[in-house]
Amino acid sequence: MKDSLHLKDKVALVTGGSRGIGRAIVEQFASLGVHVIVNYVRDERAAAAVVDYARQFDVRALALKADLRSLSETEELVRIALEEFRQIDILICNAGIWEGAAVEEITEEQWDQVLDINLKGTWTACWAVVPVLKRQGGGKIVIISSTAGQRGEARVSNYAAAKGGQISFTKSLATELAEFGINVNCVAPGWVDTEMNTGVFADVERKAQIVGTIPLGRVATAADVAWPTIFLCSEWARHMTGEVLNVNGGSVLCG
Repeated sequence: MKDSLHLKDKVALVTGGSRGIGRAIVEQFASLGVHVIVNYVRDERAAAAVVDYARQFDVRALALKADLRSLSETEELVRIALEEFRQIDILICNAGIWEGAAVEEITEEQWDQVLDINLKGTWTACWAVVPVLKRQGGGKIVIISSTAGQRGEARVSNYAAAKGGQISFTKSLATELAEFGINVNCVAPGWVDTEMNTGVFADVERKAQIVGTIPLGRVATAADVAWPTIFLCSEWARHMTGEVLNVNGGSVLCG
């Protein structure tokens, strides 16, 4: 069955790949024989740990530091990746932060930081990788958005705006890049049990309230998001582009 995915020996660049959903995606890619480039911005130790994990599957793995808010750093990231791997077949735009406040309390710094990391960072990664995919005759891009980008969320309007922007960006690129054999899709997770949400889930009552809004009755794990993401990179999803794949346990029904 693995062979039918047509993923073995592909090369995937995963932004924000050292923790949370990004790390789960790297780990599952490696288990399928995909060589991985783990982008990180701060935690070198975590990035090194996920690289070590990936290498046990006899794939090549490399951690590369780059702040995707900077176009030049992103360009350098891709340049080094190509030097080491000679190709990039898959781009996962996962790097992001979740931070906000009531609209009148959001600082200019908070607004800029959330938009720059989540939305601008998606653009810089695509800006640098798309020419590579075009030269190679095709490839896959998956952007990790959020249910917040579909329905909006109170007190994190900056985050919701960034995630909604990612969804529109996905649809725009899907039509723009289809003629080059590049599939562009989006995954929209709901609540996921990762470091990003540790503070929220530490409140037992709050977590119980959240679980109560999810028809499947549990919060997703990072792996729950990783597998659908990998599906979109596989041959099984070859006729899907511009799609928003909801992974939220039924909590937000869009379609």
